[in-house]
Amino acid sequence: MAISVVILVGDTQSWLPELLEGAKKLKVNGGFEEGTDLGPLISPAAKQRVVGLISSAENEGGKILLDGRNLSVPAYPDGNFVGPTVIEASTLMRCYKEEIFGPVLLIIRAPSLDDAIDIINENKYGNGATIFTQSGATARKFESNVNVGQIGINVPIPVPLPMFSWSGNKASFLGDVGFYGKSGINFYTQNKTTTSLWRSEDAVGNRASVNMPTHH
Repeated sequence: MAISVVILVGDTQSWLPELLEGAKKLKVNGGFEEGTDLGPLISPAAKQRVVGLISSAENEGGKILLDGRNLSVPAYPDGNFVGPTVIEASTLMRCYKEEIFGPVLLIIRAPSLDDAIDIINENKYGNGATIFTQSGATARKFESNVNVGQIGINVPIPVPLPMFSWSGNKASFLGDVGFYGKSGINFYTQNKTTTSLWRSEDAVGNRASVNMPTHH
C-alpha cells in the first residue's frame, strides 16, 4: 500500500516546497531498469483513468503543483507512464473521493490535529494512516482517535508484519475477520468442543508406581 494523501497541519504547511523538490527527483523508467523509482502503470486503461482523475482536480479548482500527465520516457515510447504528480485538493473533489492508484499525491491543509483527524474519519475508506511527529502525546491521540485499520507513527507505510492480524476498516474491508495472523488461522480452523462430567465418588485412587520396568 501507499499513503496517497498528505494532510499538512499548522506550521508543517511550510514543508510543501521541500516535498515538491523531492517528488521532482524521482526517476521514471522501465520497472527493471537500474535506479528506477517509478515504473509504468499496468495498462493503457489504467493510465487513462489516472490522467482523467488528475484532470478532474484541475477542472474542480485544484492546484496541480507537479504535473506528470505528459511524461515521455524515450526508451519506452509506448509505455503507460505517468510522472510524479502533486495536487493541492479538497475533500470535495473527485480525486480525493476515489482511489487513484497512480503516482499522485494529494495535499490537504488543516489548521489543527483535531481537524486532520476529522478529515481522516469522515473519509469512507479506512485502510491506513500515519503520523509524523516528535510528540508522544500527539502520536497517542492520533492512534486512539483515528478510525482506520492500520496506524503508523513515523513510518511511511503502516503495514505490520504478516504474523499480526491487520486489515482496513470501513469501505476498505469486506467480510468479518482479517486474513492475516491469528484471524487467518481462525478462518481455516474448525472448532471442536468437549463437555464432560466427572464425579468425585467415581475417582480411582491408584498410587503412582516408581519401580523400574523389568522383563519377565
